[in-house]
Amino acid sequence: MGLGELFALSCALAWAVAVILFKKSGEHLPPFALNLVKNAVVLPLFGVTLLAVESSAGPNMPWADLGLAAVSGVIGIAIGDTLYFRALNAIGASRMAVAQALYSPFVILLSILVLGERLSVWQFGGVALVLAGIVLVTYTRSPERRDARALRAGVMWAVIAVFMMAAGVVIAKPLLEQHSFLWVVSLRVAAGFAGMLAIAIGRRQLSALWRAYRGVTHWPAIVAGGIVGTYLSMMLWLAGYKYTQASIAAVLNELAAVFILPLAVWFLGERVQRRQYVGVTLALAGVVLVIGLKP
Repeated sequence: MGLGELFALSCALAWAVAVILFKKSGEHLPPFALNLVKNAVVLPLFGVTLLAVESSAGPNMPWADLGLAAVSGVIGIAIGDTLYFRALNAIGASRMAVAQALYSPFVILLSILVLGERLSVWQFGGVALVLAGIVLVTYTRSPERRDARALRAGVMWAVIAVFMMAAGVVIAKPLLEQHSFLWVVSLRVAAGFAGMLAIAIGRRQLSALWRAYRGVTHWPAIVAGGIVGTYLSMMLWLAGYKYTQASIAAVLNELAAVFILPLAVWFLGERVQRRQYVGVTLALAGVVLVIGLKP
């Protein structure tokens, strides 16, 4: 296993831990508010990391690349995350988890079209196994009847959101290979936060956000989740894309859904069905094919 694959797998584990932290916090912040405050919490951490690690006073990047980093952050974090949370509210977590399995195919498609990457036939088989495993792990039947039109709209938002997230990371991939990793990551998060803040101001939501934040009683869990899920996860996530093919990193990132299973059993006492264990097995078999047959 190469360094990039290790980073991508670690990212999936970090995100799974963050999900458990937010679940245990019992907090009910609106998704947009939670996402905004997570980015606000980690921005100073990125700043301190830059001061400690980077010797240059600035990113030392051409204006065109600075613009691409900003576009990547706005598309992937501001727009993608906003639409993601909108879809989450519309179709629920279980359906959103299945829709999120489109992330890998979107990254693979964009990587082939934009970056010229290629996978072997066996690796495509591994991708299919991982996605099949993810669907088995995350899919649940709900007896609740939903309006068909609202459900279709929610699915549409989910597909667009996942596509935006995939597009954001594919845009960032060449920048990660040419420039300082920390600067690209920090600029991306800063641009995403600025985009979200602009959305909040444009919609005149600052007062509502402030009221939501004043009602929070579990800040330690939220801050810890933000650090693990945004700061650490983002560093590992983009490091994976820096040191391996975007298509392979995307598949390994999907294993967050698999890691959540044992964590949910151990820390939340949730019950796991047999088909979910089958899904884990399929996903792990797919990972072996993907990373074991790298061209």
